[in-house]
Amino acid sequence: MKKIKIPRSNIKKLRWGVAGCGRFTEYSFLPALSMLTRSRLVSVYSHSLERAKELGSAYDASGFYNDYDKFLESDFNALFIGSINSDHYEQVIKAAKAGKHILCEKPLALDSVQAEEMLKVCEENKVLLTINYVHRYHPLVLKTKEIIDKGMLGRLISVSLNFNIDYAPNDNFRFKQELAGGGALRDLGTHMIDLLRFFGGEIEDITGYMDNIVYKSEVEDFAVALMKFRKSGYATMNVSYNAKKAFNRIEVLGYNGSLAIENFIGKKTGSSKLTIDLSGEGRKSFRKRANKVSYLLKDVQRSFLRNSVPMVTGRDGLINLQLMEKLESLCR
Repeated sequence: MKKIKIPRSNIKKLRWGVAGCGRFTEYSFLPALSMLTRSRLVSVYSHSLERAKELGSAYDASGFYNDYDKFLESDFNALFIGSINSDHYEQVIKAAKAGKHILCEKPLALDSVQAEEMLKVCEENKVLLTINYVHRYHPLVLKTKEIIDKGMLGRLISVSLNFNIDYAPNDNFRFKQELAGGGALRDLGTHMIDLLRFFGGEIEDITGYMDNIVYKSEVEDFAVALMKFRKSGYATMNVSYNAKKAFNRIEVLGYNGSLAIENFIGKKTGSSKLTIDLSGEGRKSFRKRANKVSYLLKDVQRSFLRNSVPMVTGRDGLINLQLMEKLESLCR
């Protein structure tokens, strides 16, 4: 992969701007950001100036805007884009041209053509682009990645992920095709595809189904996929908006052993559990309570301050989008 040549940074602290004042911004991103000593919120953009002032004032921001171009002229060097999916393309490109490093909500864009242009503009303007694939950052996920990479499970056979919630159609943008690009797959499946690539490497083929099993709307409430890793083994995932009680799990099967992570996917609180069962050893279990968003922001802060490549890159966002598009094309 071609590396972006970015000058060494002389930034000592990050001054953040936030575009989009939804639930994740309010209840996850901003509380986690406030815990970092080398980052602070300075500017907030929303279509509603009142909403920008309401949310920004709670974190001592000084700039409030309902004009995105004027917002970009304010004095910040890092930007979180938490807006609806259809806004990502224009907002990322304008921010890159304004010289802002960018953390963008997932999925990166409505389609891969947009995403490719976004990456190109970021590279041309020497800014970093990362995506909010927050699941990668949990300590038990990182431990699982380490176990796989060290070959402790032996040859990888399969990885299975499930992310099922109950989310009835409403007036949220996620249920409008032109604003979201899709339903459960674009919203939940993008996280699962990213985790699968993180564990097993690049995916060379994908097939599956999408449907509206319970809820009828413009977008699907269910998707299931079978994928083949380029190097070894297979992956399966199912995601949905239509399950009130689901055992969302991560399961990794190898020739010499297996592991599972429970109480993790779809859980914001509580202690997650990693169980490891290796051939010739006793079964071991570990529990960990962690704020995934805090871990993500620590990595992003380090990357933006040092001008170093973050764990998740814009290219990850592009590849994940291309895989979703392929599955969607098969299900039309």
